[in-house]
Amino acid sequence: MSAIRLPYVKYICPHAPKIPVQLNRSMLMPSWFDLTGLSPEDAEDEAGIKKASEGIKAVIEHEIKNGIPSHRIILGGFSQGGALSLYTALTCHHKLAGVVALSCWLPLHKTFPQAAGSNVNKDISILQCHGEIDPMIPLKYAQMTAEKLKKAINPASLQFKAYLMQHCTCPQEMMAVKEFIAKQLPPV
Repeated sequence: MSAIRLPYVKYICPHAPKIPVQLNRSMLMPSWFDLTGLSPEDAEDEAGIKKASEGIKAVIEHEIKNGIPSHRIILGGFSQGGALSLYTALTCHHKLAGVVALSCWLPLHKTFPQAAGSNVNKDISILQCHGEIDPMIPLKYAQMTAEKLKKAINPASLQFKAYLMQHCTCPQEMMAVKEFIAKQLPPV
């Protein structure tokens, strides 16, 4: 598999802080926000999700101040990181280039599309990929997220791809990510 390398692209990979996670018997672990379960009906850590999102928005602000136009910023992540990327992009006040959402869901899904507010990212491009046999976040939850996203953004801006895999990545998915980034961030 070829690496996702585009020489004109800067990658920033923030790490989640270690916090107690109820889903894991309140053990300390890297997590953007607390989780009580992985079902759409489970209670969500609204305060934690919003706090984590504000942290990512601060990174966006920092990059804009350093000369990166917001329309050249893509958010992305896997699992909880992908969930945070979706939430942050949809509630961000800056126009962003896109979102790579891998094996994830839309946090606080019941608040959308209203939570999108001014919806400056109504036409944001989203690449959502998921494993067909994911035991942690079943494919049906990803499909529910895709349907919710189509109500919050221009439906034509969403690409949904499923791969024969579990809660992981595969070479075909990584190639789709590379192609998505190259399309959204052409050389300047």
